[in-house]
Amino acid sequence: MLNLSHRVIEDPPLHIVLYQPEIPHNTGNIARLCAATMLRLHLIFPLGFSVDNRYLKRAGLDYWQEVDIRYYKDYDEFLKIVPDNIFIIGFSVHAKRPYTEAKVTHGTYLMFGPETRGLPKEIRDTILCYRIPIWGKVRSLNLSTSVGIVAYHYLYSMGYF
Repeated sequence: MLNLSHRVIEDPPLHIVLYQPEIPHNTGNIARLCAATMLRLHLIFPLGFSVDNRYLKRAGLDYWQEVDIRYYKDYDEFLKIVPDNIFIIGFSVHAKRPYTEAKVTHGTYLMFGPETRGLPKEIRDTILCYRIPIWGKVRSLNLSTSVGIVAYHYLYSMGYF
């Protein structure tokens, strides 16, 4: 695990996990949400962008040091840090159950796949997966929108506001 974070949040209420995110602005928006809500962000490589400080500053991500962020070379390395008694919940357009049915508790890991592909079937088959309902003629929601929807929903349902 590579850790370039400046901030450490002890016992975050939720964990946001991005599996191979591709678009830096989506990840930046999610990082801002994590900083604002005291959630830990986990990024699983490969990423579609550089996390070098000069690139982050150029992209206007001057709050990056406020994010508790962890980096992993692959999914297997990430799995090693997840406690046995904590759930990983995935989100996918392929899931049958809506996200409102998930039983989320303090410390749950919320996992999202890359923008163009979503979570791979091999991962979806090993974790509980839920979907955000879509009624219109679009195939999916923006990644950062999806993270915001479920993160705030679960924080509210757990009594954080």
